[in-house]
Amino acid sequence: MRELVSKPELCDECMKCERNCPQNAIRIINGVPIFCLHCTPDKAPCLNICPEEAIYEVEGAIIIEEEKCIGCGLCREVCPIGVINLNEKGVATKCDLCIDLDEPCCVLSCPTKALLVDSEELLTEKREKITQELERLKLIMKH
Repeated sequence: MRELVSKPELCDECMKCERNCPQNAIRIINGVPIFCLHCTPDKAPCLNICPEEAIYEVEGAIIIEEEKCIGCGLCREVCPIGVINLNEKGVATKCDLCIDLDEPCCVLSCPTKALLVDSEELLTEKREKITQELERLKLIMKH
């Protein structure tokens, strides 16, 4: 399963993720990358409201099938973070996690590693920091 995770504290607002997104589906607002959260299918408002079943889940990514989209805009209206757009053809578009590529383009283009392809990397980093802090505290307690 693939997911996109951001570390806003590392974002330097270079906008490379925005420029390199093939779906034009990521924005940097006040140093925070804003993108589709790829809600679980049972809780994805866009997927659940689509009258044509043009929105579905693949490997953790919520995808819009452009050929089925009728451009009604309901998905755009219910998106809680406003990341679904209608393109020049009137078809809904959003982040698809670059599902056909090994890694999302935004992750590959981010020079500061503010975007990660999954939360496991972030969790590992936090575990390491906690372990280091515990070791430091043990040393202090011994003295």
